[in-house]
Amino acid sequence: MPEGHTIHRLAMRHRELFAGRPVRAVSPQGRFTAGAALIDGRMLRDTEAYGKHLLHHYEDGRVVHVHLGLYGKFTDGELPLPAPVGQIRMRLTGSDHWLDLRGPTACEVLDPGGVEVLRSRLGADPLRDDADPASAYARVRASTKPLFALLMDQSIVAGCGLIYANEVLFRAGLSPETPGNAIDPERWTAIWEDLRALMKEGVARGRIDTVHTEHTPEAMRRAPRVDRHGGEVYVYRRPGQPCLVCGTAVARGPLAGRNLYWCPSCQPAVGRPPARGRGRGV
Repeated sequence: MPEGHTIHRLAMRHRELFAGRPVRAVSPQGRFTAGAALIDGRMLRDTEAYGKHLLHHYEDGRVVHVHLGLYGKFTDGELPLPAPVGQIRMRLTGSDHWLDLRGPTACEVLDPGGVEVLRSRLGADPLRDDADPASAYARVRASTKPLFALLMDQSIVAGCGLIYANEVLFRAGLSPETPGNAIDPERWTAIWEDLRALMKEGVARGRIDTVHTEHTPEAMRRAPRVDRHGGEVYVYRRPGQPCLVCGTAVARGPLAGRNLYWCPSCQPAVGRPPARGRGRGV
């Protein structure tokens, strides 16, 4: 499932291609025909991302809400329009570009009240300037659940997915099973600021890179990571491989219904100090 930085990149892309102009909307697949009729011919005022949710704001107050889920995907290009291929849920056409959406978990038209309901169930998005990390921390501090699960909870931290949750905990030297109520305000601020910086870097680069400068392939004279997710990471999908910091084999295990990855040496259980030499900087 795309993490929050991808949705923010999509919002920027769609704003660049279509905002401020009327668009034509159809549903070649047929499952969004009624929704497409509500926005067809109307001006797209703006776009925004909130966590893993994408919002297209139209001139009459209607909003198209898209959640890509596991299989959703956008494609776009310059006119002329290509023939529809596959199950296209929504197709937008502007003055010089087209946009196709396939396979989303959600594609619906909301009124302002519906948008507020959506926002109310989402937590703080590290990529939004209006985010309130204190509200997220209040939920974390009140919980005995593992911090990994709390970071993955979209009602607490919107947009943080599996890769960022694993990686930010490694960078913090915290075991994924550290309970939320063991995190003091200073530690939470450090985690939040690091997560925000990593996700902003993801928006800029279009991929997730989490290793410090001294642990890049160039600095360590190692081969670059080869993975469909791209990017250089410490623990995500590296089980059994040596930790880039201490050499201990990276571990993998289930938690909160997802795979988590950690270094047993650098991320010890609560009460044990982490390994030294973790590095500094993004």
